[in-house]
Amino acid sequence: MPWPLRWLILALMMGCSAALALWVFEFGKEITGLDHDARTELASLREEVQRLRSEQDRALSVANTADSLLKAAQTTQESLAARVKSLEAENLALTRDLGFFEKLMPSRDDGKPLALRGLQIQSDGPNRLRYQALLMQAVGRSGTVKGRYDMTLTGSQDGRAWTQTVNKPGQAIEMKQYQRLEGVIDLPVGVVVKQLEIKVLDTDGKLQASEVARM
Repeated sequence: MPWPLRWLILALMMGCSAALALWVFEFGKEITGLDHDARTELASLREEVQRLRSEQDRALSVANTADSLLKAAQTTQESLAARVKSLEAENLALTRDLGFFEKLMPSRDDGKPLALRGLQIQSDGPNRLRYQALLMQAVGRSGTVKGRYDMTLTGSQDGRAWTQTVNKPGQAIEMKQYQRLEGVIDLPVGVVVKQLEIKVLDTDGKLQASEVARM
């Protein structure tokens, strides 16, 4: 038999054998149920994966929403806290101004040309003292008033008596009806102020008004 024909017959035999082996394999899987179980299990796993992905997406959505709400709540809380702090500062300032202006009733003409009213002093940080007062002309008086005011601080330093007079160029007076006296005094280290006295002097150095405030 010629060799090409023998090769053809051999190839046909091998092809038939492979087809027969594949058919036997598939038939065996159908008999044992392995192929059906595997497909069922694969379909079930796919459904489970899909379900888990859906739950993950929902969980991420809820987490993102909660995070947004939390940030919004924190922002609102910070804004409210800042507003409350601002209102407290405004209330304190208004309370101080109210106490100050309650004392600023017009001065009657009792023979004195000027009246020093509403003197207040308070701590303004370490070694600093803030003061404020209102200098007014008596009712019925007019004209420009010029002069200056001196301040005398009394207290203690390291357990010993302490006094200091403050006289600065910025303490000049020039007014027609009233002038607000206010400022900050720097104190030496260890000083405890007990009282502040302000004296208003005219251009000749004559005392026109005075007031004392105690801590």
